[in-house]
Amino acid sequence: MNAQTVVTILCGLAILAGVAGIIIPVLPGSVLIGLSLLAWAVWGGAGTAGWVVFGVGLAFVLAGMAAGAVLTGRRLRQHRIPNGSVVGGLVLGVVGMFIIPVVGLFVGFAAGLLLSEARRTRDFKAAAASSWAALKATGLGMLVEFGLACLAASTWLIGVWVAAAS
Repeated sequence: MNAQTVVTILCGLAILAGVAGIIIPVLPGSVLIGLSLLAWAVWGGAGTAGWVVFGVGLAFVLAGMAAGAVLTGRRLRQHRIPNGSVVGGLVLGVVGMFIIPVVGLFVGFAAGLLLSEARRTRDFKAAAASSWAALKATGLGMLVEFGLACLAASTWLIGVWVAAAS
């Protein structure tokens, strides 16, 4: 097995971990995918095809990151959910990650968001409604970023096939 094959395998595993990292936000998923595409372009031995794959894949990754942030931010502003509530959710999400394996991040985020909103609004029903809106907004952003990350991964896979055929 030569070095280019090892680089291709490692980049493929990193891209897979990056795609998973978007859904399970422990790893910086999109950043990991972008760096993997760059590494494959530099050391994968695909030549010009590697750089084309990097450019197209990076465009998908950046579009996913931007769309996720814009969609989530817009929805949060529409429902007048302040950043402090989201930060409260993130803090309890991190704590939950250590207390409840696998799902603690999600449970902690939802609980932290609900508690922060309940403290802010002093009305549990309104807090539940705004927390649900924030969770839907976050989910929508993750879904869009995930879809574009899958397109970046598919672009890399096509590039590997093209490079192998050459």
